Parts: sequence; C-alpha cells; structure tokens
Amino acid sequence: MERRVRPPAVAGAFYPAGPPRLQAEVAALLAAAEPSGAPPPAALLVPHAGYPYSGPVAATAYALLARTRPGVDRVVAFGPSHFVGFAGLALPGAAALATPLGELPVDAGAEARAARHPRVSTSPAAHAREHSLEVQLPFLQATLGEPAVVALLCGRVEPEEVAPVMEEFLGEEGTLVLVSSDLSHYLPYDAARRRDRATADAILRLDPAALDHDSACGLVGVQALLLAARRGSLAAACLDLRNSGDTAGDRRQVVGYGAFAFA
Repeated sequence: MERRVRPPAVAGAFYPAGPPRLQAEVAALLAAAEPSGAPPPAALLVPHAGYPYSGPVAATAYALLARTRPGVDRVVAFGPSHFVGFAGLALPGAAALATPLGELPVDAGAEARAARHPRVSTSPAAHAREHSLEVQLPFLQATLGEPAVVALLCGRVEPEEVAPVMEEFLGEEGTLVLVSSDLSHYLPYDAARRRDRATADAILRLDPAALDHDSACGLVGVQALLLAARRGSLAAACLDLRNSGDTAGDRRQVVGYGAFAFA
C-alpha cells in the first residue's frame, strides 16, 4: 500500500514556501520572543494565522518549549476545522505531515489510542486545506526536530467529548498537548483588547463556561483544554496577548492572538 503524506496546503500563503526563507523566518521569530519564566509546559495554546500576524505570539510559546522541554518527541495537536463540516474529531489518514522543511511522522500507536475514543474518526478531506495545525509544524520542526505527531481537527463536537482525548496524553512522558486557536475576530483595536483580556482571564481561571464563539475560533479545543487542565490540577500562564494591530499594523479590524502554557 502506498505511504500517504499530507502535503502542505498553505506554504507560500501563511508562511514562506522556500525552505531557507521559512527556516530563517521561524528562527527570527523565536529569537525575538520575549523570555518567559513559566515552568515546562504539559500543554500549549497557540494562535494559527499567517506568520506576519500571529507568528510573534506563537513564537513565545515555542521558545518556552525549546528552552524547557527540548526532549519532547510526541505532539498531540487539536485545531478547528475552518473548511469542512463533520461530526466529532478527525485524524488525517496519513503516515506523515509535510512542510517545506521536511516530513513529521505520524505516531500510529498514539493515533490508535485516540481512535478508541467514540467521536474520533479519519477524514483526509477535513485536513486537506486546513491551516490551523499546519502552521504549527515548522515551529515544531525548528524547536523539536522531528517529533511524532497526532493531528486532530475538531468538527461538531462538545468540549466534554474532546477533553478525554486530551487527557489520554496530557502529562505523559515526552508528550506535549498542543491546542490551536485565535481569539477575537474583526473588532476595532481597543474593543479587541478588552475582549481578549476577558478571554485570557477566563483561560487563567480555567473557566470554560466564561467563553463563547466570539472568544475564540477554536473554542471547542480551548474549552476542552481548560476542562482537562482543571481535572489534571494544571495551572495556566499567559505568555503573550496581542492582536494583528500590534503585529501587522492595521487597527481598524483586528484578530486577537494569545499564547498560554499549562503546567
């Protein structure tokens, strides 16, 4: 049977398509990230827009990961599906996920563990165009080398159904749980800052009920992570909270970005 590799869908749009330029851009973002005193994270919450917009915020989380947990060899990632509607959570049905920097192997054993949960299935179509997890891969390659990955997209599913899948891996030796989500969308700059600050405060309180669909585009994954963190006695730390008006200039309508660590 032919080995299936999920090719990059947004190289050249969300991040550079040329390997040297991509490598240089990710390295520059990591080098510019404000150092954090947060402890080694069991889980990270990171944004997923184009690198000029959310890259500086995401880099604060990945810089912490590189400094405190360079030995992570498996990443279990959860992101929203922007293009394909489906029920439950979807695996990509691939043996590897590719970026311009190379391939990251899929952890087949960990996928099998995830697939034992009742709402998990496989949908290559859901993953084909999706950027929410793809944009994380070059950061993982830059900070961890070639960790094995489990990529799960959230469709029509409740946080209470996603949290047990996260808990399957949360706190496991050598494993990082990664949740991908942007925050508020298309508000004026000052309104976005207020909205995102309230969202950040709810995340720090591990209070999923305080969030709604205006809080985050990856709401289900965020709420599931807060449930799992609460049950696992983890604490959240805010590493960075900005928006596209801070990173890319235009403040008339912005998208909010936050980076959070859970330990």
